[in-house]
Amino acid sequence: MQAAELFEQKIKPPETARRLRVSRKSTYEWHRLWRNGGAEALVSRGPSGSRCRLSPRCLEKLAAYLDEGPAAHGWVEDQVWTAARVATLIGRKFHVSYSVSGATRLMHRLGFSPQVPARRVAERDERAVEVWKEATWAEVKEPGRSAGATSASRTRRASPDGRPKDAPGADAAPPRS
Repeated sequence: MQAAELFEQKIKPPETARRLRVSRKSTYEWHRLWRNGGAEALVSRGPSGSRCRLSPRCLEKLAAYLDEGPAAHGWVEDQVWTAARVATLIGRKFHVSYSVSGATRLMHRLGFSPQVPARRVAERDERAVEVWKEATWAEVKEPGRSAGATSASRTRRASPDGRPKDAPGADAAPPRS
Protein backbone atom coordinates (compact mmCIF):
# COMPACT_ATOMS: atom_id res chain seq x y z
CA MET A 1 0.00 0.00 0.00
CA GLN A 2 3.04 2.26 0.31
CA ALA A 3 3.29 2.21 -3.48
CA ALA A 4 -0.30 3.45 -3.84
CA GLU A 5 0.41 6.33 -1.45
CA LEU A 6 3.50 7.31 -3.45
CA PHE A 7 1.59 7.12 -6.75
CA GLU A 8 -1.14 9.36 -5.29
CA GLN A 9 1.60 11.91 -4.47
CA LYS A 10 2.58 11.83 -8.19
CA ILE A 11 5.86 10.01 -7.48
CA LYS A 12 7.05 8.26 -10.65
CA PRO A 13 7.70 4.47 -10.71
CA PRO A 14 11.54 4.74 -10.84
CA GLU A 15 11.59 6.90 -7.70
CA THR A 16 9.03 4.60 -6.06
CA ALA A 17 11.31 1.64 -6.85
CA ARG A 18 14.27 3.42 -5.25
CA ARG A 19 12.33 4.38 -2.12
CA LEU A 20 10.77 0.94 -1.63
CA ARG A 21 13.95 -0.91 -2.66
CA VAL A 22 12.23 -3.01 -5.31
CA SER A 23 12.75 -3.45 -9.04
CA ARG A 24 11.58 -0.83 -11.51
CA LYS A 25 9.72 -3.53 -13.41
CA SER A 26 7.60 -4.27 -10.33
CA THR A 27 6.76 -0.61 -9.75
CA TYR A 28 5.77 -0.08 -13.38
CA GLU A 29 3.40 -3.08 -13.06
CA TRP A 30 2.02 -1.74 -9.77
CA HIS A 31 1.56 1.70 -11.34
CA ARG A 32 -0.41 0.17 -14.23
CA LEU A 33 -2.62 -1.76 -11.78
CA TRP A 34 -3.09 1.34 -9.62
CA ARG A 35 -4.11 3.49 -12.64
CA ASN A 36 -6.69 0.89 -13.73
CA GLY A 37 -8.07 -0.16 -10.34
CA GLY A 38 -6.87 2.14 -7.60
CA ALA A 39 -5.31 1.07 -4.33
CA GLU A 40 -7.63 -1.97 -4.11
CA ALA A 41 -5.91 -3.43 -7.19
CA LEU A 42 -2.62 -3.55 -5.25
CA VAL A 43 -4.00 -5.64 -2.36
CA SER A 44 -2.17 -8.96 -1.98
CA ARG A 45 -3.90 -12.02 -3.39
CA GLY A 46 -2.07 -14.34 -1.00
CA PRO A 47 0.78 -16.72 -1.66
CA SER A 48 1.26 -17.95 -5.20
CA GLY A 49 1.65 -21.54 -6.26
CA SER A 50 -0.60 -24.54 -6.10
CA ARG A 51 -2.61 -25.35 -3.02
CA CYS A 52 -1.86 -28.33 -0.83
CA ARG A 53 -3.49 -31.48 -2.20
CA LEU A 54 -4.10 -32.84 1.30
CA SER A 55 -6.95 -31.57 3.46
CA PRO A 56 -6.22 -30.27 6.98
CA ARG A 57 -7.55 -33.58 8.35
CA CYS A 58 -5.20 -35.56 6.10
CA LEU A 59 -2.28 -33.37 7.17
CA GLU A 60 -3.06 -34.22 10.81
CA LYS A 61 -3.13 -37.93 9.94
CA LEU A 62 0.15 -37.62 8.04
CA ALA A 63 1.80 -35.95 11.04
CA ALA A 64 0.56 -38.82 13.24
CA TYR A 65 1.94 -41.38 10.76
CA LEU A 66 5.30 -39.63 10.77
CA ASP A 67 5.32 -39.64 14.58
CA GLU A 68 4.81 -43.42 14.52
CA GLY A 69 8.10 -43.82 12.69
CA PRO A 70 9.15 -45.58 9.49
CA ALA A 71 9.12 -49.08 11.00
CA ALA A 72 5.38 -48.84 11.64
CA HIS A 73 4.90 -48.39 7.90
CA GLY A 74 7.24 -51.07 6.58
CA TRP A 75 10.70 -49.50 6.60
CA VAL A 76 12.43 -51.57 9.27
CA GLU A 77 16.04 -51.25 8.08
CA ASP A 78 16.49 -47.85 9.75
CA GLN A 79 14.44 -45.27 11.62
CA VAL A 80 14.78 -42.46 9.11
CA TRP A 81 12.07 -40.56 7.24
CA THR A 82 13.41 -39.65 3.82
CA ALA A 83 11.44 -37.44 1.46
CA ALA A 84 11.07 -40.37 -0.94
CA ARG A 85 9.58 -42.52 1.82
CA VAL A 86 7.17 -39.76 2.82
CA ALA A 87 6.07 -39.37 -0.81
CA THR A 88 5.47 -43.13 -0.95
CA LEU A 89 3.57 -43.04 2.35
CA ILE A 90 1.32 -40.23 1.09
CA GLY A 91 0.59 -42.24 -2.03
CA ARG A 92 -0.24 -45.37 -0.03
CA LYS A 93 -2.38 -43.73 2.63
CA PHE A 94 -4.08 -40.88 0.77
CA HIS A 95 -3.85 -41.97 -2.91
CA VAL A 96 -2.26 -38.63 -3.81
CA SER A 97 0.95 -38.36 -5.81
CA TYR A 98 3.69 -36.11 -4.41
CA SER A 99 7.16 -35.51 -5.81
CA VAL A 100 10.18 -35.89 -3.56
CA SER A 101 10.67 -32.10 -3.46
CA GLY A 102 6.95 -31.60 -2.73
CA ALA A 103 7.15 -34.14 0.11
CA THR A 104 10.16 -32.24 1.49
CA ARG A 105 8.22 -28.96 1.54
CA LEU A 106 5.24 -30.70 3.15
CA MET A 107 7.47 -32.23 5.83
CA HIS A 108 8.94 -28.81 6.66
CA ARG A 109 5.44 -27.37 6.85
CA LEU A 110 4.53 -30.08 9.42
CA GLY A 111 7.69 -29.44 11.45
CA PHE A 112 9.66 -32.48 10.27
CA SER A 113 12.91 -32.59 8.35
CA PRO A 114 13.83 -35.32 5.89
CA GLN A 115 16.83 -37.36 6.92
CA VAL A 116 19.48 -38.94 4.74
CA PRO A 117 19.88 -42.60 5.64
CA ALA A 118 23.30 -43.98 6.48
CA ARG A 119 24.14 -46.49 3.76
CA ARG A 120 25.17 -49.29 6.07
CA VAL A 121 23.81 -52.78 6.34
CA ALA A 122 21.99 -53.61 9.57
CA GLU A 123 24.29 -56.62 10.15
CA ARG A 124 27.52 -54.57 10.00
CA ASP A 125 30.05 -55.73 12.58
CA GLU A 126 32.01 -52.64 13.65
CA ARG A 127 34.65 -54.68 15.52
CA ALA A 128 35.38 -56.82 12.43
CA VAL A 129 35.72 -53.64 10.33
CA GLU A 130 38.26 -52.20 12.80
CA VAL A 131 40.28 -55.44 12.84
CA TRP A 132 40.34 -55.50 9.03
CA LYS A 133 41.48 -51.85 8.87
CA GLU A 134 44.33 -52.49 11.31
CA ALA A 135 45.55 -55.81 9.89
CA THR A 136 44.67 -56.12 6.21
CA TRP A 137 44.43 -52.51 5.01
CA ALA A 138 47.98 -51.68 6.10
CA GLU A 139 49.26 -54.54 3.87
CA VAL A 140 47.06 -53.74 0.86
CA LYS A 141 47.38 -49.96 0.82
CA GLU A 142 49.82 -48.57 -1.74
CA PRO A 143 52.36 -46.02 -0.58
CA GLY A 144 51.51 -42.43 -1.43
CA ARG A 145 53.58 -40.06 -3.56
CA SER A 146 56.71 -38.63 -2.11
CA ALA A 147 56.67 -35.02 -0.99
CA GLY A 148 59.32 -34.17 -3.60
CA ALA A 149 59.04 -31.66 -6.43
CA THR A 150 55.62 -31.59 -8.02
CA SER A 151 54.16 -29.74 -10.96
CA ALA A 152 50.72 -28.47 -11.85
CA SER A 153 51.39 -29.42 -15.48
CA ARG A 154 49.73 -32.60 -16.73
CA THR A 155 52.33 -33.10 -19.46
CA ARG A 156 55.69 -32.27 -17.85
CA ARG A 157 57.15 -33.22 -14.54
CA ALA A 158 58.67 -30.51 -12.39
CA SER A 159 62.30 -29.72 -13.05
CA PRO A 160 64.38 -31.00 -10.14
CA ASP A 161 66.61 -27.93 -10.27
CA GLY A 162 63.80 -25.49 -10.69
CA ARG A 163 63.77 -23.17 -13.68
CA PRO A 164 66.56 -23.67 -16.24
CA LYS A 165 69.13 -20.86 -16.38
CA ASP A 166 68.63 -20.31 -20.13
CA ALA A 167 64.79 -20.18 -19.94
CA PRO A 168 63.03 -17.09 -21.36
CA GLY A 169 62.89 -14.39 -18.72
CA ALA A 170 65.51 -16.03 -16.51
CA ASP A 171 67.66 -12.91 -16.60
CA ALA A 172 64.72 -10.60 -15.79
CA ALA A 173 64.57 -8.67 -12.56
CA PRO A 174 62.94 -10.50 -9.63
CA PRO A 175 59.25 -9.67 -9.06
CA ARG A 176 58.50 -6.68 -6.86
CA SER A 177 56.82 -7.30 -3.52
